[in-house]
Amino acid sequence: MVRLTRFSLLSSIHNLHQCLDSLLQANKAWANRMKANDPMFFEEHKKGHAPKILWIGCSDARVPANEMIGEPPGSVFVHRNIANQVVQTDFNCMSVIQYAVDVLQVKHIIVCGHYDCGGVKAALTNVDHKSPLENWLRNIRDTYRLHKDELDAIKDLTGRQRRLVELNVVEQCLNIFKTAVVQKRRVQTHFDALEPGSDIPFSTPVIHAFVYEPTTGEATKLRVDFKQYLTELHDIYDLYKMEKEEEPTPLPTTMIQDKDGNEECVTDVLTKSLSGEGDM
Repeated sequence: MVRLTRFSLLSSIHNLHQCLDSLLQANKAWANRMKANDPMFFEEHKKGHAPKILWIGCSDARVPANEMIGEPPGSVFVHRNIANQVVQTDFNCMSVIQYAVDVLQVKHIIVCGHYDCGGVKAALTNVDHKSPLENWLRNIRDTYRLHKDELDAIKDLTGRQRRLVELNVVEQCLNIFKTAVVQKRRVQTHFDALEPGSDIPFSTPVIHAFVYEPTTGEATKLRVDFKQYLTELHDIYDLYKMEKEEEPTPLPTTMIQDKDGNEECVTDVLTKSLSGEGDM
């Protein structure tokens, strides 16, 4: 057992205060630099924020959201957790997505994983990491199970870890597509974009799969055929419901009527909405 003497305890407290003081001094220096570059920078923040991007990334300290894509404060709405998970029972993440889509009306959602991810590495080991961490890692283990044949065929452990990082990002993007709030927004903007004279160029929010390489600082956008995935998920995850106006007692349905009165399944509309998506 380590026993702290009065002197060592006071010394530790002193060092802690020094560390905090240096952080506060660094903050003041940063604020002064921002005001020197743009005297109205913080005045503009009084108006609130209207970010165009929701970033869902890993808590890893090597993966800074704003800095790595060159966006200033105020332009990216950020949610981070271990291994950039989008878990349907995580009220924190679900609330972030709902607020970003419904209130902020972000145009893009980026799920960014990174190579050398500790969470992914841990999920590839047969070790009980104890609750609650092990409960969280089970979501990554489930992704491993879904793609087990492909991953087990990769004999190099580092290569297997890197591929699971990529597959994990794709699965989290699909989890975003499964949410009712995203389905509703994409369906609405899809039909709005089809209206004559509409200035809406594409359905939003657009979902992007990114992977970051910490050793080079470079991010890559994964090529993912979301249309194929949505076709496979047809009917299972249709959550957005419209009301049938012709019924005396409105009944919920996952069929949607277009402007000509034709009915389509939500998944079919979501698939069509993926055509002509804009770049960031």
